[in-house]
Amino acid sequence: MIRAFLAIDLPENLKPGLALLLQELKKSGADVKWVPPGNVHLTLKFFGNVPDADVEALAQAAQEVAAAQAPFQLKVTGAGAFPNLNAPRVVWLGLEGEMAALGQLFRRLEKVFEKLGFPPEDRAFHPHLTLGRVKSPQGRFGLTRALKELPAPDWPAFQVKELILYRSVLSPHGSTYTLLQVIPLGKL
Repeated sequence: MIRAFLAIDLPENLKPGLALLLQELKKSGADVKWVPPGNVHLTLKFFGNVPDADVEALAQAAQEVAAAQAPFQLKVTGAGAFPNLNAPRVVWLGLEGEMAALGQLFRRLEKVFEKLGFPPEDRAFHPHLTLGRVKSPQGRFGLTRALKELPAPDWPAFQVKELILYRSVLSPHGSTYTLLQVIPLGKL
C-alpha cells in the first residue's frame, strides 16, 4: 500500500520567502505542527492508502485530465485559518489568479478519480497552502494576532505547468514526500 496524493508544488523561488514567513508565525509560540517549507503544496486530491498496483491507474487518469488543461497562473495571498482566525485549527496561505482554470481542473480530476473508486470531497474546494496544524490551545491568541498582523506576501505570480503525484510516508518527525510522477499540463 502507498499513501498517495496529487498536488501542485510551489516553485523553488518562493520557498525562501515561505521559510521567512513561517519563522514569523513560529514566534507566536503557538502549539502548531508546522509544515517544512519544502513540503508546502496545494493538494488537489488526497487518496489515502492505495494498493501499489492502483498507482499507475491514478497517474493515467490524472494525465488524461492534465493533457487537456492549459497551464495557468496562481499567486500566493495572505494567511488565514480554518475554521476561522479566532479558533485556528489549520493555518494556511490563500491563492488567487486564474481560479476558474484551477476550479475546472479540480472538478475534472474529481470526476475521473470517482470512476476509479475515490469519492469526491464532501466539502467545497478552498484552494490553499497548509502551513501548519494547531495541536492545542496553547499560544492560540498569539497565533491569531500574528495571522492578523502578517502582511500578505508580495511574491510574483507563478505558472502552474504540472501536477505531482506524491507518496507520503508518515513518521513521528512528520511526513516525507517522494515524487512518484510529474504530470505536465496541456500536452494534447
